[in-house]
Amino acid sequence: MTTLILETEPIAERVTITDEKLIVDLADGRSLSVPLGWYPRLMHASPQEQQNWQLLGEGYAIEWVDLDEHIGIEGLLAGRQSGESPRSLERWLATRHTQTP
Repeated sequence: MTTLILETEPIAERVTITDEKLIVDLADGRSLSVPLGWYPRLMHASPQEQQNWQLLGEGYAIEWVDLDEHIGIEGLLAGRQSGESPRSLERWLATRHTQTP
């Protein structure tokens, strides 16, 4: 088992979502890019929902309120994908299809 030891707290500054990637720019100049498929709620979200994000704290995590999705920057650095079960995702998708605008 490996342990992630950080010399400085990773702080997000900007988030970009493409058709295939979640890209997070950090305050120290690095950019993290992970497959969008790692986060199914983001993958199934509309472009407007994907762009409706906010930083938590000083940038230690990203939150998409509309999607009930929270992604910690340390988790991204460690390569952690969404821990949501397929059953939970199915329930969430079903609620999206039954909601009226």
